[in-house]
Amino acid sequence: MSELTLVLQKFGSDRELLAEHLLPLVYDELRRLAAARMAREAAGHTLQPTALVHEAWLRLAPHDGTRTWQNRVHFYRAAAQAMRRILIDRARQKSSLKREGGWQRLDIADLDLAAVSPNDHLLLIDESLQRLEREDPEAAEVVMLKFFTGLSNKEAARTLGVSESTVERRWAFAKVCLFQMIRAAEAAPGDTR
Repeated sequence: MSELTLVLQKFGSDRELLAEHLLPLVYDELRRLAAARMAREAAGHTLQPTALVHEAWLRLAPHDGTRTWQNRVHFYRAAAQAMRRILIDRARQKSSLKREGGWQRLDIADLDLAAVSPNDHLLLIDESLQRLEREDPEAAEVVMLKFFTGLSNKEAARTLGVSESTVERRWAFAKVCLFQMIRAAEAAPGDTR
């Protein structure tokens, strides 16, 4: 049993004790995962890995004494989900700000109608991932661990308790599914199913 699992079981939902004992155990790993994820963000993003980790910790830490994790795997899955939600929420916010801005005249000849902003692309990925979660939750979990937290195949396999070849197979399947879903959504805007 890992030290992390022991701390999770010992301190359960006690926010102060978890912050004191759990955060030092997971901070470096969460920071590494956040840095790997943020390295793939578009140029000009304002969220830094440290801020992503801190915001994820605020979402993960128990607020009412009810949140507990069974083990290391459960904790890192929750962390991946928290980071995903933070990135998606920020992309939605930026996308809505873009649309709510002041009106200005544009020459239609200067517009690239096929251009998709990085935030819109992330939202499209998230919508497709939600669909994949309904159709194949195991493949979607691999995507979350690899795409949103930057785990390698080996790390994802260890986290999920499966073989590396299983992760590779699920990753290959998920990429094809997501590609098809995204391509279909881009071909028919507004019809994300």
